[in-house]
Amino acid sequence: MKTAFPAWHLRPRTIALVLALSALGGSASLLSATATADNPNRRVLVRDITSVQGVRDNMLVGYGLVVGLARTGDSQQTYFTVQTLANAMQRMGVLISPGIVEVKNVAAVFITASLPPFSRPGSKLDVTVSSVGDAKSLEGGVLLMTALHGPDGQVYAEAQGALVVGGYSVGSSANSKTVNTPTVGIVPNGGIVERDTSVDLHDFKVVSLLLRNPDFTTARQIADAVNQDFHKPVASALDSTRVDISVPEAGESSVPVLISRVQNLALTVHTPAKVIVNERTGTIVLGGDVKLTPVSVIHGNLSIEVSTTYAVAPLPGVTGMESSGSPEGERGGGEPGRGFGGQGRPNAGGAAPPGTLVEGQAAAIVPETTVTAGDSAAQTMRLDEGANVEELVNGLHAIGTTARDVVAILQAIKDEGGLQAELEVQ
Repeated sequence: MKTAFPAWHLRPRTIALVLALSALGGSASLLSATATADNPNRRVLVRDITSVQGVRDNMLVGYGLVVGLARTGDSQQTYFTVQTLANAMQRMGVLISPGIVEVKNVAAVFITASLPPFSRPGSKLDVTVSSVGDAKSLEGGVLLMTALHGPDGQVYAEAQGALVVGGYSVGSSANSKTVNTPTVGIVPNGGIVERDTSVDLHDFKVVSLLLRNPDFTTARQIADAVNQDFHKPVASALDSTRVDISVPEAGESSVPVLISRVQNLALTVHTPAKVIVNERTGTIVLGGDVKLTPVSVIHGNLSIEVSTTYAVAPLPGVTGMESSGSPEGERGGGEPGRGFGGQGRPNAGGAAPPGTLVEGQAAAIVPETTVTAGDSAAQTMRLDEGANVEELVNGLHAIGTTARDVVAILQAIKDEGGLQAELEVQ
């Protein structure tokens, strides 16, 4: 009798060998042709790659109640929901005891919103409502009026309205179905701004542009484009993230007009060569301008599988009479002098073969381990001078590599110096 147990697998080991090759004749022309075909530069507007310092959103948060649920709200054990409901009823002039309140149609929620720049009192904004307790669904609920606070603790908006939930939950216990997240909803235009947080641009003496992707070359190009458009030095790059523009020297009628004119300037952006690798998910993102020097990659897989099975084997030197105290042939109604195999069938000649389990004989469970190793043939890929991402990916796919194999190969190429880009491992 054999019992199969799960096998333990050793993770396939990737063998990546990167060898630097000498540049071949005519490689310069290949590099020139590749650079012309895959031009990494692109024309963009200043508004797409920068933001104006001081002009930003502000985060708001509040705590409140959602009512009108179809018995999908918080349970009675969620005490803060009961207490909040009792406090809300008290503000309405109704005194109740929290111990007798049923909250199946009520859910405690957090409300979050983003306050846009230049928001004036009376402006509308969307709010997001998220369950705090153990409510099953917020579908069909209505958010009661809730104050939304800023980081300084001041009230900047009020929120109230019917929820729009992008999911649902039906059934109960084991027989249920949930789609998306029914405990999070949105109240479109449910928030009303109560405090003026707009920035007075007329007080600006300097307009600072902040780059979303810091780069010294891009900052210098923005300053050059602004100075060329105004025909005088009105902008300067302070560092890789900031470009300052003098408002008085620009001579525009207002700061908004100046910002609009600058944001609509177009320039050529040189995208940095970068490779992003996420080892946890096996995701690899390579920029189209990533170049490689001549390299060869030799790739192979070594896999080892260890499996263990357990078999019942007789103990040597221990007979059925010694183990049970009765003649072997008398057990199971068999005839004296005849042995029985592991299946209870008589053996010819009255004797069991060596190693066969005889009925009534003492036995033990013995593990049997099997080791299987497989080593596939190595695959070779060669990249010439100026190879780009497309050639690298196509070559790696051709030799049968997986996403995780590509991670190890890219790291090896970077260590060898063949990857002309920044490698970021997350």
